[in-house]
Amino acid sequence: MILSVFISCGICGAAYVLSIKVGLDSEKSTPFECGFDPKGGARIPFSMRFFLLAVVFLIFDVEISLILPLPLSLNSGFYLSVGVAGGLFLIILIVGLFHEWREGSLDWI
Repeated sequence: MILSVFISCGICGAAYVLSIKVGLDSEKSTPFECGFDPKGGARIPFSMRFFLLAVVFLIFDVEISLILPLPLSLNSGFYLSVGVAGGLFLIILIVGLFHEWREGSLDWI
């Protein structure tokens, strides 16, 4: 217990000392560290197709992280409830995919 307190205090002290050294660098506090002035405006129009594709990617990325444990949970003995929950989850995702496809969000021109 005492060793963990000393290690924690040591790490916090080292971080504090290093942050003081970095804080004295005036170039780090400027908005553009590279030294170049911005050539364009910050409010560039954003592509809605790119945004929708990113959202679809996030949805299916979360889907994979939720589907991967399903085979392991089948070993727990709750075959019917895990199967029904996994099947319902997949049906909802497939219906969402067909909706996005029919809407045209997945078409790149």
